[in-house]
Amino acid sequence: AYQAIKATQAKYALQEKRKLQKGKKIRFKRVENFIKDSRRKYRDEVRFVRMAKKPDWNDVPEDQKLAFAVRIRQIHGVSPKVRKVVEMLRLRQLYSGTFVKLNKTSLRMLKVVEPYVAWGIPNLKSIRELILKRGQAKVNKKRVPLTDNAIIEQHLGKLGLICLEDLICEIYTVGKSFKEASNFLWPFRLSVARHAARNKVGFLNEFGQTGNRGTGINKLIRQLN
Repeated sequence: AYQAIKATQAKYALQEKRKLQKGKKIRFKRVENFIKDSRRKYRDEVRFVRMAKKPDWNDVPEDQKLAFAVRIRQIHGVSPKVRKVVEMLRLRQLYSGTFVKLNKTSLRMLKVVEPYVAWGIPNLKSIRELILKRGQAKVNKKRVPLTDNAIIEQHLGKLGLICLEDLICEIYTVGKSFKEASNFLWPFRLSVARHAARNKVGFLNEFGQTGNRGTGINKLIRQLN
């Protein structure tokens, strides 16, 4: 009942706001969606409290410097903290993926978005297939396909990266220029069958759950690549 009252108040507040903004269409939020979003935000807040009580989980695994993260869940109505971390990881779109350098800070970020993101340790084959098949450079805020080594040399040549193999090696080894190389790559747009995305139960059975998948992320990459 309390949530229904809050939803009604939000609806009236939106109406009053729109009266001052003529020419814009009023958008109403269904009570069911409002309650659903409120519950999701509450679960996020509870999860953050539990994370603060268990600080020992953020130890960086030995010999693991690189992770690949894929967002496989919607983030409607989530906590602002979750939304901010999703944007910092550059996972704004569903089924998008990025490379992440593993440290205590990035592990904490991945833990914050755990219910919405699957991540793990990619191997060299997965990295090469991702970059060769779906790699796109970010040049002047535009997508540029990596069809010519000249593009890499022009923007990363001063860092000693002049071809695709140099870029792949820098990402895989998490070299000194990893940050520049990773930011040079546009977040990967992975693909999923439309019918599979609509069937949530079947999708989870086929692609698995969110969170740390370890080396199992390579199987997910091959399914979505």
